[in-house]
Amino acid sequence: MKTLLLAMLAALLMTNIAQAQATSVSDVLQSQRELIEKSSRRTIGPAIDAIAESGLPQMQGVLEAWQSKNMWQRKEDGSFFLGAKNEDGSYALTDFEDGAPAGDFDKKALKQLKPNSGVRAMIATALVKFQLSDPDPVKRMDALTSISRDPDAALLAPLRASIEGEADAAILARKTRLERLMTMAYDADASARVDAIGDMAGDLGVDFRATLNPILRATLSFTAQGSTPDANVAEYIEPGSATLSKVSAYDLLVEADLAAPIVTDDARDAALEANVEGGFIAGMPIAQLSTEAARNAAYDALVADGLVAPRVGEADIDATLAGYRFFNAFTEANAEVTTAARQALAKSENRVAVSQAADLGLDALSLASIYFLAAIGLAITFGVMGVINMAHGEFIMMGAYTGYVVQQFVPNHTLSIILAVPLAFAVTFAAGVLLERLVIRWLYHRPLETLLATFGVSIALQQLAKNIFGTQARPLTAPSWLDGAWVINDVVSISYIRIAIFVLALTFLGLFLFIMKQTRLGLETRAVTQNPRMAASMGINPDRVNMLTFGLGSGIAGIAGVAIGLFAKVTSEMGGDYIVQSFMTVVVGGVGNIWGTLAGAAMIGGFQKGVEWLNPSNTLAAQTYMIIFIIIFIQFRPRGIIALKGRAAGD
Repeated sequence: MKTLLLAMLAALLMTNIAQAQATSVSDVLQSQRELIEKSSRRTIGPAIDAIAESGLPQMQGVLEAWQSKNMWQRKEDGSFFLGAKNEDGSYALTDFEDGAPAGDFDKKALKQLKPNSGVRAMIATALVKFQLSDPDPVKRMDALTSISRDPDAALLAPLRASIEGEADAAILARKTRLERLMTMAYDADASARVDAIGDMAGDLGVDFRATLNPILRATLSFTAQGSTPDANVAEYIEPGSATLSKVSAYDLLVEADLAAPIVTDDARDAALEANVEGGFIAGMPIAQLSTEAARNAAYDALVADGLVAPRVGEADIDATLAGYRFFNAFTEANAEVTTAARQALAKSENRVAVSQAADLGLDALSLASIYFLAAIGLAITFGVMGVINMAHGEFIMMGAYTGYVVQQFVPNHTLSIILAVPLAFAVTFAAGVLLERLVIRWLYHRPLETLLATFGVSIALQQLAKNIFGTQARPLTAPSWLDGAWVINDVVSISYIRIAIFVLALTFLGLFLFIMKQTRLGLETRAVTQNPRMAASMGINPDRVNMLTFGLGSGIAGIAGVAIGLFAKVTSEMGGDYIVQSFMTVVVGGVGNIWGTLAGAAMIGGFQKGVEWLNPSNTLAAQTYMIIFIIIFIQFRPRGIIALKGRAAGD
């Protein structure tokens, strides 16, 4: 051991002397030649340090070449060069000092330096010091990424030194943040660590909380009653509490040789087997040891004879534990640091909780907008006209497939979506008019027959879609400007597609209100809905109004299909994923009321997201609980959240 220590001191002294005398790259490399040639992770550290701390600007290139296995040694004199293979199989060497060519050599005259993964990792750490101030911003950013992945106390000083001259605002912000995090973890000055923790208190970043967790890591320990623990105590724990059982506390004393081990049933039986003599154990026949009480008595007899250790009872455990205090002790010795870390983490967790609630609210709002968009057409055909259209989901599917077909001919995704929206409306409007003229018009005021007929139509439309497009999901690609998400902070974000759907839902809400309140079609629709005979006597054609109203609801479903297809799979069965929610949205909100549909979508979307948050691993449970909730809700509000009043309610 003494010899090894002297050797290490000698190597360190030689390294320092070599660095003091080094005037060129060659001097430094030759002074570390023996260590470089061996290239062992256990011994290479001084050589890498000598190269990195030499102060020579060329050393970054040396380390990069060495790391990438492009550093070669000329056998005749042991000199090191940057090597590149020529087309004829020879190797062109380049001097590290000035980049001048050093000639072409056969591979036999050279030795390639091939550092293993451990040595390359050490070189990468040393390279970070150079890369932090590299003129190339990409290399500076890569250095910061490397530090964040594998932080080291030795990198804190060069990181701080690189901040002052940083001109790139984004890199400067990342350097400053990383410096604060590393100060929290590695600075030798406790007050500096406390200040850094205070600066970032309440931060929502995962890296911030990950840096605090090791500071607040605690281990279970104990001390004798009446003595003061020589540790930074996080909390005292009473044996027998929810966090520390009596057996676990006692085992801790056993490991420290401060208490006798607990004799388990298996250990007792093994001791009995080891003391069998002529069919007897401690004078008791083996045949009589069939019960726990008998085996315990035999074991106690062996204890009396001094053959085995005595059993430890509950009273013994309580008496032993009474002499000690148990506590969790921070691995961080400085109490000021852990106190600051606790306060900062608590503040951060409070902000995280608020942000998670906001994120959940945005998710619920996004889902509600999707349900509202899917249900707004049904609010017309079912809520206003009273027609149970089970093929409504298939109109959504037709709209999505219309968008897919348009994109096959118009590769520009923005233009294709702009064209797909009116075209989807036209296709599904025509399909809705056709369905109303051929089927629905003969079944008004006959809800059961309407349900069965439209259910058959939905099956037929699904099969038609399978025959045309196949069973594989088809892509409906969103424009590039809808890629990504609006990131509010590290916890709260929402995709741009969801935002676009929310805006589209609000647009159709305004459009529907305008049509129903400000247009002749809306006036006639309301008149026919409330009293078709009176409307007919006033010159309104109820058949025409019903046809156009049903077509309008179907057309809106087609536009909803284009929007939904931007983030959901486009298949022949996709309508089935939304038909149930659409009906529930209309019924819960209040049949015949667009504001009720909006309220129903908000309630269903919020409830579903809430259940998914409580049970994130089971989305089927969310659907089940939602249906149960709606069944219970309807028992108390059979007409929905916003019920119609007056004559319309009676109808």
